[in-house]
Amino acid sequence: MKIEILGSGCPKCKQLEVNARNAVEEMKKKAEIVKVTGINEIINLGVMATPAILIDGKLKASGRIPEVEEIKRWL
Repeated sequence: MKIEILGSGCPKCKQLEVNARNAVEEMKKKAEIVKVTGINEIINLGVMATPAILIDGKLKASGRIPEVEEIKRWL
């Protein structure tokens, strides 16, 4: 499983990464968590608002910080 956290590194982006890591840990899943910070790369992925999260290439949320429980449902 690959989880991509898209954003410039702002506090909201960092919180999304923390929530994603907590969800993976609580579910005892194996996942590669990658931070994508380049604006061109983010745009190329079709994302217009950050923070955003992709799981296995599928956009799950953009422009908000999903809670740990919501991320767990996606896993």
